[in-house]
Amino acid sequence: MKLLFISQYFYPESFRGNDIVFDFVKRGHEVTVLTAKPNYPGGKFYNGYSFFNRKEEIIKGARIIRTPIIPRGNGRGIFLLLNYLSFIFFSYFTCIFRIRNKYDVIFVQQLSPVTMALPGLWIKRKQKIPLCLWVLDLWPESISAASNIKNKFLLNTLDKLVSHIYNKSDMILISSEFFRNSIANKITDQTKPIIYFPNWAEDIFSNPKLKKNFLIPVFPTGTKIMFAGNVGEAQDFESILNAAKITLSVAPEIYWIIVGDGRKLNWVKSEIVKRDLSNVLILGRFAIEDMPALFNVADIMLVTLKDSPALSLTVPAKIQAYMASSKIILGMINGEGHALINNARCGASLKAGDFKGLAEKAVYLSKISVEDKVQYEKNSFAFYEKNFSKEKLMISLEFNLLNMMSTSIIKTEV
Repeated sequence: MKLLFISQYFYPESFRGNDIVFDFVKRGHEVTVLTAKPNYPGGKFYNGYSFFNRKEEIIKGARIIRTPIIPRGNGRGIFLLLNYLSFIFFSYFTCIFRIRNKYDVIFVQQLSPVTMALPGLWIKRKQKIPLCLWVLDLWPESISAASNIKNKFLLNTLDKLVSHIYNKSDMILISSEFFRNSIANKITDQTKPIIYFPNWAEDIFSNPKLKKNFLIPVFPTGTKIMFAGNVGEAQDFESILNAAKITLSVAPEIYWIIVGDGRKLNWVKSEIVKRDLSNVLILGRFAIEDMPALFNVADIMLVTLKDSPALSLTVPAKIQAYMASSKIILGMINGEGHALINNARCGASLKAGDFKGLAEKAVYLSKISVEDKVQYEKNSFAFYEKNFSKEKLMISLEFNLLNMMSTSIIKTEV
């Protein structure tokens, strides 16, 4: 199978699509990637990359075609808009002048922005080949929740664009079952396959042989609850700090540790000082290779999202990483993420925004017996292996893409 993989983000940026590309190469498929120059999340081009250089390269057997792009800068306002628009603009010319090979299937990893699917539609129309869309971010719901955009004209325009992309796709994969109804309501052909295809964790979390040792920061003695990931508006750090304030008085041996970076980090730092939260520690951002060692230090892993209809549809990928690492999980999250944690019986999950409940469960989990702790950890990994095994998901994806390709050939011949 000759596969064209399209995403604005690709290696060395850390996204699940990297695994798909490299796994399919190992399976004997010919894979080409259309992507941008790497600049996420720091907002600057990675070392060795610039606006003009490294237009093409071979990485682990895959051919990578990179379009120029305006870096995302601080990830806000005009910088982010220019980043999104420049990928579409330059991809258009890349599709005309540099995508010359004939492919069997197009696979689009659709994160934000949804417009990254447009180059796939252009090539689909030109080459008359099927397109599979993997929806990891639900638009326009997610942009409305994350940015507080309320302009009805803009949201309606985005809604029409999203409907167009969905209707032109031949197969739609969803990373959350909660996406299904929203997508089904936007497509006219109700026989179009919508298939559940969730995230998985990087191999480094589930394979002890790949784990790297490094100098771990010194932590205070006590129960360590660790948040790892983006420190943004959607993660509801207001409620996390409210819970930390409560535990500081009732269980001062509990420490809340923040690993990551994001636009909300400076606010969190100032609030820690303002509220005198000596039980909240910020470690900053670490490489993905360092995360398993940090996870090992934590007693409990934390996942949170704000109370929002759009965010309740989302499953943060960190949940799979936590489970693959056999960790106890404490959640303050609605929707499928909430259900996953409770169904796995690997900790506890409260409704989004319930900081009092978060504090109570933090205290409860800090006092459980060794036997219960071990059982929660076993449950966590067992649930991951059953539902999010990368090997099983890759086999399923390969089957579905080959099936889509053969069905398309039959339709073309008829």
